[in-house]
Amino acid sequence: MTEYRRILLAGYPTVVSRDGDELVAGDGRRVAVDAAVHLAPTEPRKIICVHLNYRSRVDEYMTKLPPHPTYFQKPVTALCGHGADVVRPQRCEWLNYEGEIAIVIGKYCRNVSQAEAGAYIAGYAIANDYGLHDFRDTDAGSMLRVKGSDTLCPVGPALVTGWDFRDKWIRTRVNGELKQDGNTSEMEWDMHYLVADIARNITLEPGDLLLSGTPANSRPVKPGDVVTVEVEGLGALTNRIVEGPTPIREDVGHQPMTTEEVESTALGGDWEFRGVRAPRGPGAAHYKSRLDEDE
Repeated sequence: MTEYRRILLAGYPTVVSRDGDELVAGDGRRVAVDAAVHLAPTEPRKIICVHLNYRSRVDEYMTKLPPHPTYFQKPVTALCGHGADVVRPQRCEWLNYEGEIAIVIGKYCRNVSQAEAGAYIAGYAIANDYGLHDFRDTDAGSMLRVKGSDTLCPVGPALVTGWDFRDKWIRTRVNGELKQDGNTSEMEWDMHYLVADIARNITLEPGDLLLSGTPANSRPVKPGDVVTVEVEGLGALTNRIVEGPTPIREDVGHQPMTTEEVESTALGGDWEFRGVRAPRGPGAAHYKSRLDEDE
């Protein structure tokens, strides 16, 4: 296996390879791994994510998988790297981690079979598919603001080539405490299936990312928490949660709120509801007015 990273070297984005505890640039310059300022290891034009894939996650939600995978997109502006801050905006409280494995496309890919798909994959990286569930009650299906807010797609620390995705553990820790503990053997649809499925009618380009799903126990984190996703053979991706410098604006758009759907999703689908619970948070008054109109 070979490990490639993108770092800022003398202020310039540079691709480096790992040599023990050092990162080596093509011109021979070296920097200690722990001293490097990491960027995401690729520059995608698309970030495509599968909704549900791990059996433990499906069981947690007390649901069943659809016959075929479904997907959503994260904007490329959500991308950040290993060691970057992940922002929970002011007036929001339901920011969840989701440890995942990212498939990195290596060459133009369109209309390929599962057997052919591996040849179009450059390698793999660790990802954390954060979700801001305060916006769960809007952007139905696309989850644009839930999954697409700035900084909510850390990827890294490296692009690893020659890695076999089969039967590998994936774990997420918050402040050192184990929260997610899954294995790629839980996946209903493997990496080659996902690439072939998307490439049937969407051209995948070099650098594009496909996020392959998360195991059970995605839960909220708060400013000050440190979240680390580890994958066997891919290393560890670490980010710190911080509070945003400005609050979500109140004069336009759907407002952050806590409804039964928000709370249930953020807490793993295991919340017991006793009738319709009153919404809380900045958007509560608008939400209650909408309920009254529906009645």
